[in-house]
Amino acid sequence: MSTKTNGGKSPNPEVSERATRRRFSAEYKLGILEEADRCALGEQGALLRREGLYSSHLVKWREQRSKGALAALSKKRGRKVERTPEQVEMERLRRENERLTRRLAQVEKIVEVQKNSRRWSSRFTRRANDCDRRSAPRRRDSA
Repeated sequence: MSTKTNGGKSPNPEVSERATRRRFSAEYKLGILEEADRCALGEQGALLRREGLYSSHLVKWREQRSKGALAALSKKRGRKVERTPEQVEMERLRRENERLTRRLAQVEKIVEVQKNSRRWSSRFTRRANDCDRRSAPRRRDSA
């Protein structure tokens, strides 16, 4: 059996073996959004076909634009600003405080559930004991 699927022919050089995800720069996205906003009724489809885009691209890019994410993407990358040791310690303490606050809230919920379960179980136990006393036959002393 032959392992080649195209009948022994060499692979087509114009077709890439593996598709690559397209990446769009912030400037390109903003330019397309501006052009799409200027389009009259029915022209937006032609724009999308010309650029090889989908309407979902426009939806996502508009959401990003409204959140300000595209403006943030257009900034050049570089070294982050060095933080002072006090800032690093403050951030670590803030994270630890948030973690401990979440843990405390969780423990308080557990304690509350335990209190409620104890109340309910004691009520049922008392009622069961009362029912046992009422239904049990009384002994008569024959002496």
